[in-house]
Amino acid sequence: MNLNIMVGGEAGQGVQSVGFLLAKAFARGGYHVFADQDYESRVRGGHNFYRVRISDSKVGAITETVDILLALNNESISLHAEKMTDSGVIVFNGGEGQEIQNTGNLLNAPLEALSIEQAGSKLMANTVAFGVAMGLIHYEQKIIKEVLQEHFGTDEIGEKNVVAAISGYDYAIRKFNGEFGSILNSIGDGNKMLLNGNEAIALGAIAAGCTFMAAYPMTPASSIMEYLAGKSEELGLVVIQPEDEISAINMAIGAAFAGTRAMTATSGGGFCLMVEGLGLAGMTETPLVVVDAQRPGPAIGLATRTEQSDLQFAIHASHGEFPRVVLAPANVEEAFWLSVKAFNLADKYQLPVILLTDQHLASSYSTVDKFDLSQVSIDRGLLYEEDQATSMEVYNQHKITHSGISPRAWPLPDHALVVTDSHEHDEEGHLTEDANTRTRMMLKRLRKSESLQEEIASPHVYGPDKAEITLIGWGSTYGALRETVDILGGRGVDINLIHFSEIWPFPIQTVPELLNNTKQSYVVENNATGQLAQLIRSETGIKITSSILKFDGRPFTPSYIIEKLKEEGI
Repeated sequence: MNLNIMVGGEAGQGVQSVGFLLAKAFARGGYHVFADQDYESRVRGGHNFYRVRISDSKVGAITETVDILLALNNESISLHAEKMTDSGVIVFNGGEGQEIQNTGNLLNAPLEALSIEQAGSKLMANTVAFGVAMGLIHYEQKIIKEVLQEHFGTDEIGEKNVVAAISGYDYAIRKFNGEFGSILNSIGDGNKMLLNGNEAIALGAIAAGCTFMAAYPMTPASSIMEYLAGKSEELGLVVIQPEDEISAINMAIGAAFAGTRAMTATSGGGFCLMVEGLGLAGMTETPLVVVDAQRPGPAIGLATRTEQSDLQFAIHASHGEFPRVVLAPANVEEAFWLSVKAFNLADKYQLPVILLTDQHLASSYSTVDKFDLSQVSIDRGLLYEEDQATSMEVYNQHKITHSGISPRAWPLPDHALVVTDSHEHDEEGHLTEDANTRTRMMLKRLRKSESLQEEIASPHVYGPDKAEITLIGWGSTYGALRETVDILGGRGVDINLIHFSEIWPFPIQTVPELLNNTKQSYVVENNATGQLAQLIRSETGIKITSSILKFDGRPFTPSYIIEKLKEEGI
């Protein structure tokens, strides 16, 4: 069972509120949900829409067809009518849209009138539309009331929203009964969580023991800071919004140097400003987690859209050479678990770890099973024991070791003076320009990459181990690519998927063998230059057959990928 609902309107009409309420209501009824939002970078006006996909099996991507369109303005009808399924219905407000012809079933619902009549204000017309959608499928009113009260509260405002929604529900039953053929009842206990990627990252950071975050707001990363700030009093977190991204990363480095698990989060433009700080963490060997939630660039680009164009930037950011880790979660579950891994790797190897996400993953909601916190382990790495000080005259913050990892002490312990410098330094941490010391310290830091290779997971293979056609992706494209393999595999196409979530250091030991198991390979990524394809060739010498690239600011859908493969003769 698949049901696709879209809410369309302009900023200020409550499109996001209705979309989230729909997603939450279906999740509460035991369904699998995937929901994304498309919005312009403006407070009011412009066209926004919110898509919610509901299924009785796990889904990880949006489809391009629509079964129910809640059109809060006339523009939504003209823009999306062609996407309606044959049995789809369009719910519109009052007399609007009557001039639209041949667009499926047009259901005229007096959204504003019902809102004024039942709630005393037209501001709840969007909640009436939510009720109409629920009435069309005869969804359980108990669940509707629960999610509304959780969202708006149980005071007067909350009660008015409940009344508005039920008025829309009753109107749909009374006027449109039978117009939409599907009836949905709850199918489970609703025990799944409904999270977006940013919320999952924030929860992963909390589970990993992060207690400090400094960040400057930048879409689409801002809600990580907002979520942690909302939990700061309850959990004893320190969340700071400084004057800019430069201050943010330096504050996080300072906190991490003092022994706190610390992070910052931004998008590509803010990450540009953080690059010098990233080098500081590399030189001082300070653990640090940085989230880069990508959006199209350069400059401001498309501030509220998605893209995967920072891959090569993240791998090579900052001047000079130093090891770092780049992780790119595929979905909400991985956003949680890779956040935990990021903090552990940062501490264990005393270096910066970059979590590379994008707007699509950051703001899309998905139902996930509750995280098993018993599987969370905390690894603070190689720590300096104070009782060792009796046999050592001086503590060496940057002691040269075979692994490149030095025993780490927090500042101001009883027996260790912790010293470091942003200049090249000796083992004690003091500035030096000695050529031999410089060489030894560079090699010491770079030796970490040898052990790091063993920490990086191989790309995930979905489908048969060997296939005539292999799709290759990274990060948030996973859901659309996996469904593409399911659809084409069901049609008899010999196809599989190789997907990267842990990208740097590059998993060189396993990738060549995986790519040698196919005849045709297609990298699918949201950028214009095929950055993963370039990385694969530079690291393995293997040239990918072709690339399917999308850089219009919108995410991939399975139907888009399939259409492009058809153009390739598949």
